[in-house]
Amino acid sequence: MDQFYHASDLVKFATSAFQQIEISVDRADIMAKTLVEADLMGHTTHGLQLLYPYLREIESGGMAKEGFPDVLADKGSAITWNGNFLPGPWLVHQAIELCLERIDFHPIMNVAIQRSHHIASLASYPELATKHGLMIILYSSDPNNETVVPHGGIEGIYSPNPIAYGIPTESDPIILDTSMSTLANGMVLRKKAAGELFDAPWMLDSTGTPTRNPKDFAEDPPSVILPNGGLDLGYKGFGLAILVEALTSALSGKGRSEPPGRWCSSVLIQVLDPAQFGGLDHFKSEMQHLVDRCRQSEVRAGDPPVRMPGERALELRRKQLAHGVSLHPSVMVSLKKSSKMLDLSLPVPID
Repeated sequence: MDQFYHASDLVKFATSAFQQIEISVDRADIMAKTLVEADLMGHTTHGLQLLYPYLREIESGGMAKEGFPDVLADKGSAITWNGNFLPGPWLVHQAIELCLERIDFHPIMNVAIQRSHHIASLASYPELATKHGLMIILYSSDPNNETVVPHGGIEGIYSPNPIAYGIPTESDPIILDTSMSTLANGMVLRKKAAGELFDAPWMLDSTGTPTRNPKDFAEDPPSVILPNGGLDLGYKGFGLAILVEALTSALSGKGRSEPPGRWCSSVLIQVLDPAQFGGLDHFKSEMQHLVDRCRQSEVRAGDPPVRMPGERALELRRKQLAHGVSLHPSVMVSLKKSSKMLDLSLPVPID
């Protein structure tokens, strides 16, 4: 039987866990809310499932407890930081706040971050901008991760390289968070741990044979992930993955040619102000027109109506905020390990 939890109790638990290992309360709160936001929106491999791995990273020194990013360049609308392996969710929040502070003076703000720690689910961030009538695009890569093959190859060269965006409309924002690979690392690890197969051959085994089985992932030699588009159309995902590499690791000044030997992220955050282009009212109206046309488009007999990117995630979040958050079993494993590690009481399910 499924158990449900108040989102506020989950945030409190994660915040307490981070504070107990000497993360300041403001940073712990941001990290906790970012992880819970992912679970609220259904991105369960990048939500509270990351709590225990993050705690272990902090305990080992892989994730820095304190400090600030070094400003490597500041051209007003183009800023580059060395993240010093600080918590990724906190760094991304700081970068977006900086963009919001300067957006009146620069219609497009850009913050590139090298050597951030992992930034969790990119879907957790777009509404920080869209609620202000701004558009946002986020890109991320891990210069230490080589789990995705280039189209036509059999050797892992780069990371899943997600892109996320948020676009304001006259109704809900349009939100997308997707990888340039067929699978995210977290989903592969979840399936591997459960001994489950994927629905299609989205990976190659260590001999280069297409497979649905992630059993050799993280082994030597490993199975690897195909680019988005799979065996037939993977050139599309491969091409976009190269763009992400250019906008993150290359643009920030540190990346795959100098791997740091630890879990990290290279990041680019772009915030655009439609009011300073063709006007915010026109922008929202134009996007709402497209939303309405897509939703009203004909579908095959028996199929549901067209759903916009992020629509299901936003509906799920509203439902779970009202009725409680249902946690995936692997998320509960992370919470139990965190509880044992720090002698914290687990959140209590809703009666």
